Amino acid sequence: MMRKSGMLWLALALLACSCSEKKEPAEKAPIKVRTQRVSSASIDNRQNYVGIVEEREGTAVSFTSMGIVRRVAVHEGQAVARGQLIAEMDDAQARSILKGAEAQMAQANDALSRYKMLHDNGSLPEVQWVEIQSKVAQAKAQLEVARKSLSDCRLVAPVSGIIGRQQVKAGETAMPSQAVVTILDISTVKVKVSVPETEIRAITASTPTTISVEAVGERLLGGHIEKGIEADALTHTYDVRIHVANGNRKLLPGMVANVSFAASGMQSHAGMSVPVTAVQKAADGSLFVWTVAADSTAHRTRVKTSGTQGNNIGITDGLSADEMVVVEGYQKLGEGTKVDY
Repeated sequence: MMRKSGMLWLALALLACSCSEKKEPAEKAPIKVRTQRVSSASIDNRQNYVGIVEEREGTAVSFTSMGIVRRVAVHEGQAVARGQLIAEMDDAQARSILKGAEAQMAQANDALSRYKMLHDNGSLPEVQWVEIQSKVAQAKAQLEVARKSLSDCRLVAPVSGIIGRQQVKAGETAMPSQAVVTILDISTVKVKVSVPETEIRAITASTPTTISVEAVGERLLGGHIEKGIEADALTHTYDVRIHVANGNRKLLPGMVANVSFAASGMQSHAGMSVPVTAVQKAADGSLFVWTVAADSTAHRTRVKTSGTQGNNIGITDGLSADEMVVVEGYQKLGEGTKVDY
């Protein structure tokens, strides 16, 4: 009996010893991340848009009467001066009408000269003399109309510019007021962009703009700005047109342009910048980045941002120069997580 009691006490002692030896939890391995040091930079808050070059003004040129077009003397893209021949219409009928009008004019003048002698001698009643003068006036009016009809068979440029779209070709029948060609005034052009309604207020008639047109490899300064007053019902954007000098006539309608507005509240400023991918959004809508402390622990740091420039975004509050921010591998981070960078 004494032997059994001794063994029981021994078992209890061993159990107590095993319970007193607590295992230390294994330390978690640091999470591998990639970091980048916060840099000082000048962040450009300008708003950028894509626009289309438009002509300053377009003039549709057309014949005043119906007829078959005999020749078109210009081609699309050609520069023309005011008064230059654009197209000719078949004028056979107009010439025939003119000859008849000239014959009637000659006949009326001949009658006038013969009856004048009688009138001067007092042998012609006044009523008949007035009738002769009236016929001469009618013949003269018909002659002027015939001459005008023949002249209208030649279509000349009413303004100087560049030939745009040609809508009637030789051999086709032109209708009155149907445009044969359009003459575009591109001595200055307009660049049209669509600006969201939330940003239109910052743009004024004199807002500085910079315009880049890749097609001609030029970077230009914009001039006076025209703001539309009616928004697009679907996109809620307003059309804005910027006047641009085009003395060399390199800018052509339809070219794509990149437009940068330096509106109030959009100017460049000096500050901190980090890669755009480093900035995250919390559930409450606030923005934050993961920063790494001296002891290699990650901490959530709230920030305020400004505009972007390339792949970087400006930081106006929350960071200081030379802090380390996590740019890759932040998906598994928590407050105080050890990191390996």
